[in-house]
Amino acid sequence: MAPVVKTFDYLVIGGGSGGLASARRAAEFGKKCAVLEEARWGGTCVNVGCVPKKIMFNTAMHSEFIHDHKHYGFDVEVKGFSWGKVKAARDAYIKRLNGIYESNLEKSKVEKIVGHATFTDDGYVEVNGEKITAEHIMIATGGKPMVPSIPGGEHAITSDGFFELEDLPKKVVVVGAGYIAVELAGIFNALGSDTSICIRYDQVLRNFDGMISHTLTSELENSGMKVCRRTQVTKVTKESNGTLTLDLNTGGQMKDVNCLLWAIGRVPNTNNLGLEKVGIKTDSKGNIVVDEFQNTNVSKRYALGDVCGKALLTPVAIAAGRKLAHRLFDNKPDWKLDYDNIPTVVFSHPPIGTIGLTQEEAEQKYGAADIKIYSSTFVPMYYAMTEHKLKCSMKLICFKSQNEKVIGLFMLEQGCYEMLQGFFVAIVMGAVLPSLAPYFCSAPP
Repeated sequence: MAPVVKTFDYLVIGGGSGGLASARRAAEFGKKCAVLEEARWGGTCVNVGCVPKKIMFNTAMHSEFIHDHKHYGFDVEVKGFSWGKVKAARDAYIKRLNGIYESNLEKSKVEKIVGHATFTDDGYVEVNGEKITAEHIMIATGGKPMVPSIPGGEHAITSDGFFELEDLPKKVVVVGAGYIAVELAGIFNALGSDTSICIRYDQVLRNFDGMISHTLTSELENSGMKVCRRTQVTKVTKESNGTLTLDLNTGGQMKDVNCLLWAIGRVPNTNNLGLEKVGIKTDSKGNIVVDEFQNTNVSKRYALGDVCGKALLTPVAIAAGRKLAHRLFDNKPDWKLDYDNIPTVVFSHPPIGTIGLTQEEAEQKYGAADIKIYSSTFVPMYYAMTEHKLKCSMKLICFKSQNEKVIGLFMLEQGCYEMLQGFFVAIVMGAVLPSLAPYFCSAPP
């Protein structure tokens, strides 16, 4: 039996954004803290998520702007695009970030432990053949992409593999209708890949407000992407020339595919932690079950971030982690994260910004008669000079019984990720329609 060699006040399993933020904040209160990580520091966001994705989004935006240059009077000749050059610079940047995260842990006097953690039958955490214990243990191990069990499915990549591609594929098929699918498909398409997106139903982002779902689906097609509705891949065959042939549920095939990417959802990293040995409950999808204070069903054992399956966003995990540290070690017993009105951005083409309830959610919660909708659609001045006209769509969901308090906001337009910040502050502080009306000047639909 491995000996118990180290004891801490606070042990965090998972070196992603939420875990690192929580451990460093706890260390500020004089607690002996450690973070345990088996891969690269920074977790999904830094290594295979929002940070490198945003770099690729910016790259794709340059491609789109180049197409507009001639309409603004510039005679620009594009001699080529090097995916490899962008990848090398991006990977170097991520490596620097990994080092910064490590350095910040050292500055905060948080101990770093590298290895895979599992709970033991006697309640300890074992890593590298040694046992570790702590009065408070928090799990923030994140998630990973789902892969379907179909013949030949292993020939595809996931969003993780997207960041390993050495070159821009000539012909790409993305399977999925969620935000990861539309973001990565949009990048491929803007950079010149022959891109198809296979969706199970008729529109992408079906869990978003209907205006967003409908408008983005149309815009994907307007941009030249092939939207294959009610289409699923049932079999993948790798040909002798390296290309893929995809069998479809519709009876047809897609041939000469250079890259197939699964973007069908994510699952929590909980299956190899030994949670059952200490009685920590998970739901049917493997997410750790927590209450509003991030408590699991086991005393002094907590979880936050993607491993809980709710609001899979880096700033959410960071905020939840810091609030947990304050609650445990800074005499703030009532501190918890408010999961309502979380601003969310999808870096699609065009990008999307959202806050609050969708129209469907608002009508279900308060009744359709007590909901008033304001919307505005217009062509921004940028496109006055361009051949391609991309409309800006904006929508407010208001609660009539509370002086038309704004309970939902949805935008689809270039730059909405910057605009969203100001609207977020106003909505969280209880903005009513008159305060935002100048931005939504059309009559209700």
